Amino acid sequence: MARTLQLSVLPEDTQDDEHLLRAIVRQNGIPQHEIGSFHVDRKSVDARGRTVKFQLKVTVYSPGEIPDEKPFVFEGKNVSNAEPVHIIGAGPAGLFAALRLIELGKKPIVFERGKNVRDRRRDLAAINKEHLVNPESNYCFGEGGAGTYSDGKLYTRSTKRGDVNRILQLLVHHGAGEHILAEAHPHIGTNKLPNIIVKIRETILAHGGEVHFNSKLTDIIFSGDSIRQIEINNNEKHDIKFLILATGHSARDIFYLLDRKKILIKEKQFALGVRAEHPQELIDRIQYHCKVRNPYLPPASYSLVEQVKGLGVYSFCMCPGGIIAPCATGPEEIVTNGWSPSKRNNPFANSGIVVSVSDEELAPYRKFGALAALKFQESVERMCWSTAGKTQTAPAQRMVDFSRKKISADLPSCSYQPGIVSTDLHQVLPQGIAQRLAQGFELFGNKMRGYFTNDAVLVAPESRTSSPVRIPRDKDSLRHPQLINLLPCGEGAGYAGGIVSAAIDGERCAESCILNS
Repeated sequence: MARTLQLSVLPEDTQDDEHLLRAIVRQNGIPQHEIGSFHVDRKSVDARGRTVKFQLKVTVYSPGEIPDEKPFVFEGKNVSNAEPVHIIGAGPAGLFAALRLIELGKKPIVFERGKNVRDRRRDLAAINKEHLVNPESNYCFGEGGAGTYSDGKLYTRSTKRGDVNRILQLLVHHGAGEHILAEAHPHIGTNKLPNIIVKIRETILAHGGEVHFNSKLTDIIFSGDSIRQIEINNNEKHDIKFLILATGHSARDIFYLLDRKKILIKEKQFALGVRAEHPQELIDRIQYHCKVRNPYLPPASYSLVEQVKGLGVYSFCMCPGGIIAPCATGPEEIVTNGWSPSKRNNPFANSGIVVSVSDEELAPYRKFGALAALKFQESVERMCWSTAGKTQTAPAQRMVDFSRKKISADLPSCSYQPGIVSTDLHQVLPQGIAQRLAQGFELFGNKMRGYFTNDAVLVAPESRTSSPVRIPRDKDSLRHPQLINLLPCGEGAGYAGGIVSAAIDGERCAESCILNS
């Protein structure tokens, strides 16, 4: 009979089944002859003690016992001639909505404003090397959306919204490693995500769905309580039965379009700050209590949160062994984000360190109505651009210097490829946000000894933490309260915060199309 056990093992023991078998016998008192096979269901790093270990959840089977595990099968239908559902955006929400529609017998027609993965790479290189931002093809827009270059962190707290394991199984089905099924904080890697995204597209096409690139939503035509048509690229008209709007948190033109058409949207609270980058070796030493990281341990990460003046200051999207990337989506703005390759083997560790934007900071922008937070976000990004030299070179400052309001005489090496320039970040960030960040870094240093250091550099701004706009919808039907065949979806609509939660939301919107047909 299968038994589920907990193990605590040294990092090197996870590389060898014989070592794990002996640990099962030793820690649980099970005679070895009673063990036929075992499977690691969950794996997480435990760095609480002086000796860092892995905590494992293991299922043990008796000799001759066959594991009761059904292999995952994607049960897609041929939907070539099925009723269509139109999807705007080929990010995680849009792509997983399309996959679910195929399973449910509807034909997904996906419109993506950007380019396919291969062609998109040229535009990313142009941002990094030439400081040229293509507003339709960048780190946020194009096949796979921002998820393609988010590095594939798959940890989510959205377990109540849907089946997280199903999303992971779909990713494995399309080429992700099976290790993501067991890791407590699964990660794919930016270098591997593009091929997975291409395979998802191939699945959609093979079952009769459609994916159109360089196809931007430019108008929504509606009457009464329903969308009748959408316009693509200012000329193509498409009749609509259901429209899943999954455009991501950076598609500002969509928010402007909805506002102009008087389609209900709402201001949404968000957070803003900087990217903090340390040497990865330093984070390893702090977190693993060692001089040199055990080669069987992954590069160390961290998660930090404090309260300053009643508002949260916290780490966001921490990328061990990663780089800081230029993620502007238009001219005259700077935006930073972070990602890691699958091996997380770059020499730097970076994380967004952000603070909640206060009502007081948004007050001057209230005249813009539902777009107030978006306008505030834009103003910070443009200030950083104009202050740092009107290129993609980003304003930066050493961490301690920032907290002490001292201009950095020089800057350490940094992974941000377009380059950084020494700047007083108190001059480019809103005063309240800069002050809360400065206090937050000192508090982090008290909690995580060695973190508060001038060996760390802050690069501004980290401003696209989430959508500054929410597109409202009914809690159960997921339909917009004004337009009954519009389903706002994913991060851009304000209902997700990462690849997995966006994918789950995409599936839910697809299922709603069936329930409300």
